[in-house]
Amino acid sequence: MADKQRIREVLENFFFIRRGALNANHFVYRGESNILIDTGYLGALRETRELLDHLGLDFSRVDSILSTHCHCDHVGANQVIQQESGCDIAMHHIGRHFINTRDAWSTWWSYYRQEARFFRVDQGLGDGDTFSVGPHTFRVLYLPGHSADGLALYHPEEKLLLSSDSLWENDVAAITERVEGSRALFSLRESLQRLQGLDVQTVYPGHGRPFSDFRGAVEKGLSKVESYLGDKRKAGRDQIKKIMVYTLLMRKRIPEDRFFRDLMDTPWFPESVDLYFQGRYREIYRASIQDLLTKRAVFRKNGFFWPGVAP
Repeated sequence: MADKQRIREVLENFFFIRRGALNANHFVYRGESNILIDTGYLGALRETRELLDHLGLDFSRVDSILSTHCHCDHVGANQVIQQESGCDIAMHHIGRHFINTRDAWSTWWSYYRQEARFFRVDQGLGDGDTFSVGPHTFRVLYLPGHSADGLALYHPEEKLLLSSDSLWENDVAAITERVEGSRALFSLRESLQRLQGLDVQTVYPGHGRPFSDFRGAVEKGLSKVESYLGDKRKAGRDQIKKIMVYTLLMRKRIPEDRFFRDLMDTPWFPESVDLYFQGRYREIYRASIQDLLTKRAVFRKNGFFWPGVAP
């Protein structure tokens, strides 16, 4: 995807950057104070640097970062940028606690064996706070479910929602009950129901393209949550496939004859199969990888599995 297709000016000097596959999108404000919202995977650091360079902003000139939650695809470059610039970082109060106490479990990093580095969080945000991006003022929305510390940003005058992982166009983000607890689906449902009260014309999600059918996306999200509540195995299948793809994205490629063994060495895969499928590890692995191959979310070449390319 060319840079001009990846980058869109949302408000004056405030830019949306769309990333490929399941890397997190992010935002850049250029001004007297240079601000980033989310920073992508640590493994995609070079591309993140190149995209910011395209906007005339190098890491050393960043003044502050807002992280919408603590998952590795949203905070991956935080430590490097903070080291180079000395910038301040803001998150929800819960995420601030996880990061500043070096809680690698609640951030999902150790559970999913994700690549990430701790950093310093200077400011804790809460529901109803405001966050200024140059002259643009956003309302902070606390929307847990996918993560305990999930935030979105709402600009009521322009009817813009920076939804992060609280709202996607056609799906919901992975639910991890072993970390987030058995209330996670109910929290996500409440968060989506709360969004229904907003007047939104354009949504800039944490993954995927911007979209305008806000009401339709909320209804699709609620329908998916209800289907999960009606059949937890569906939630389990979706979680397992999503994290398998995330694992490939982080590692670039994995030998076919090692992928199952590597998954069994993590905490998340055997626990998830135990929770949803009574320990049928090999069966669930084979069904999941076949479905991902069929949907082109994964492909095989020269004895390796590779992550597919998002449309």
